[in-house]
Amino acid sequence: MSAVKKIAVLTSGGDSQGMNAAVRAVVRSALFRGIEVYGVQRGYQGLLNRDLREMDLRSVGDIIQRGGTILQTARCKEFVTPEGQQRGADVLREYGIDGLVVIGGDGSYQGANKLSKLGIKTMALPGTIDNDIPFTDFTIGFDTAVSIVVDAINKLRDTMTSHERSSVVEVMGRHCGDIALYAGLASGAEAILVPEVPFDIKEISLRMKDNFQKGKRHGIVVVAEGVGSGDEVARGITEYSGIEPRVTVLGHIQRGGAPTHNDRILASQLADYAVQRLMEGDSGKGIGLVKGEFVATDIEQVVSTKKSFNLDLYNLALRLAQ
Repeated sequence: MSAVKKIAVLTSGGDSQGMNAAVRAVVRSALFRGIEVYGVQRGYQGLLNRDLREMDLRSVGDIIQRGGTILQTARCKEFVTPEGQQRGADVLREYGIDGLVVIGGDGSYQGANKLSKLGIKTMALPGTIDNDIPFTDFTIGFDTAVSIVVDAINKLRDTMTSHERSSVVEVMGRHCGDIALYAGLASGAEAILVPEVPFDIKEISLRMKDNFQKGKRHGIVVVAEGVGSGDEVARGITEYSGIEPRVTVLGHIQRGGAPTHNDRILASQLADYAVQRLMEGDSGKGIGLVKGEFVATDIEQVVSTKKSFNLDLYNLALRLAQ
């Protein structure tokens, strides 16, 4: 016997590629097991507005390859308050919903944690391109975002080499530099600037100047937005080296486009596991995949833990940036 008979799924916060794959998997996994499913439009705001609709197999047809989220997403200041959280739990009970799957980042996890404490069985899936959710190796959307950045750098490298110029590429990552790190390493960037590691712009600038004098025809610097803007970094390079880099800010293009096969598979696996845990009566868990194994960690622990930075990978990038 399943511990839940009717569940809901919502996407919250910033969108990420693979959210649709996760929604699809939640719906179809639940229906396969005889559980009714409701989709909540526009995240926690839609929950407070009672914007829910029953989902069937056709509701999630032809979406696994689409970016964004068919359920849409929104920020909701009211849900940050105890009153808003209680009203959200009341709405779910009003619809007879006894389980909820939340797909999103840190703020979404915070909301899921509050609902869990109010008696709603909840599971949270890591849907964010930033890869900043702990207790999972990768988040849904991260692989696609990195692929987009790598593709952009490949194109920039062609024109930078043709003109013997340097390029500063600003990517997303206010508090987590994983997009910059992985994309920079995969692209052979000359320097990778992330919030987790201090850097010396003078040293980087002089190294770039020395490389040009030794015959290098281009230079790529990848900057996570959390360390400052690409324009600020470019001005620093010019000040210390005389090199005038062109600045490219990739912005929200990193969130768009079809998810990679890795993100589609990850989203499907995590969503199916979340439904399984709800059926078993579990609640208040953040679902992840660590070294090939599914893990379910207390959301309270997830939201109070900072994800560790892969310093070994960063140091590898430093060794190879010659």
